[in-house]
Amino acid sequence: MAEVLPAHLLEPVAERFRVLGDATRLAILRTLLAEGELNVSQLVERLGMSQANISKHLRTLADAGMVARRTEGTAAYYRVTDPTLTTLCELVCGRLREQAEAEARAFSAT
Repeated sequence: MAEVLPAHLLEPVAERFRVLGDATRLAILRTLLAEGELNVSQLVERLGMSQANISKHLRTLADAGMVARRTEGTAAYYRVTDPTLTTLCELVCGRLREQAEAEARAFSAT
């Protein structure tokens, strides 16, 4: 059985979930996890969002220690640095997939 989280860690955990609680940031992370290191222009192109919006969210992800930035010339490249994100995404997405399949089965049975 999992250990109970100490009270002093509740706020940092809540902050981590707040960072992950934004669809744009999740889209950025999904893209970086799937494709590896990308620069801001590449993320803008793939996600169809403005450079300012992508940059703002990348800054939040970097401040949270989830991505790292590397500069090359005038371009800034980002990559996921938090190895727990893949596991977390697999857990959450897997559960959502199970729920959707169960709902589809229930719907088709009626």
